[in-house]
Amino acid sequence: MIILGLESSCDETAAALVTDDRRVLAHRLLGQEAAHAPFGGVVPEIAARAHVEALGPLIEAAFADAGLTLADVDAIAATAGPGLIGGVMVGLVTGKALAHAAGKPLVAVNHLEGHALSPRLTDPDLDFPYLLLLVSGGHCQLLLVESVGRYKRLATTIDDAAGEAFDKTAKLLGLGFPGGPAVERAAALGQATVPLPRPLKGSAEPHFSFAGLKSAVARAAGQHPPEDLAASFQAAVVDCLIDRTQRALKRVEATALVVAGGVAANGAVRGALKLLAEEHGLRFVAPPLWLCTDNAAMIGWAGVERFAAGLTDPLDIAPRPRWPLDPEAEPVRGAGVKA
Repeated sequence: MIILGLESSCDETAAALVTDDRRVLAHRLLGQEAAHAPFGGVVPEIAARAHVEALGPLIEAAFADAGLTLADVDAIAATAGPGLIGGVMVGLVTGKALAHAAGKPLVAVNHLEGHALSPRLTDPDLDFPYLLLLVSGGHCQLLLVESVGRYKRLATTIDDAAGEAFDKTAKLLGLGFPGGPAVERAAALGQATVPLPRPLKGSAEPHFSFAGLKSAVARAAGQHPPEDLAASFQAAVVDCLIDRTQRALKRVEATALVVAGGVAANGAVRGALKLLAEEHGLRFVAPPLWLCTDNAAMIGWAGVERFAAGLTDPLDIAPRPRWPLDPEAEPVRGAGVKA
């Protein structure tokens, strides 16, 4: 089975060809860091226009890299949400057009499911169910991944995601964009000596909150060396993630502790989660760094898993700016629409 995967939910445009025996035949990705850097964050209009310009050539390049044509694929998988709606529309409409023109099935992939299943692309021994910490720029959730298409949300953020807090901290400290890698680099040069809060640490429910931490960084900016403040912020985030994940581990039976999403590329986060998994006698699984940030290989692999399960979608499926993995999860008190 060969699946064409398309990703355009934020500021990376990508196309990949992935097989059901876990081979990535081709992967092309074009980031937009230079376009968004002057603004210190992603500008949706700029992102959507860049996707329009880049996606077609990237698809052609991916096919050329693999020595294949559209006729060789079994289905087209495209991110259908959640994300910046302009970008999501570009990728999904392109996927629909290719599926219609070639008479191929369409698999509309939830971007979060792409992250959730991405560790299985490189680890064939990862079995369901596993506890997933999904931590990115737009989301921070703990989910029990029961099978393809079946997710039980145990916790979510009641305000900001951890990745967003990394980006805002980088902007406050003048560290550059993208914020996550910039904060990690600065933290490596500093000491975690600045007292910062650990929101919700020790609370009964394993939910997250990072707005207060972000505000504390804003108040402390200019009073401490940026490297020390970056190190202190990163240490606070790690403490919160570990405390909340440990709380969730007590509620479920899982085969492994898994982390995915852009923040999963952070070395301090990965190291602390690995130790936590060992303390609980669990395997720790994290995708390779290139699979943590947004990419089309994970969308192609989610397409493989969904297509193999007989899950395809009609060509009139609508793009979705918000799309929870567990639509039956109860709303979290105090949380906004992001949860």
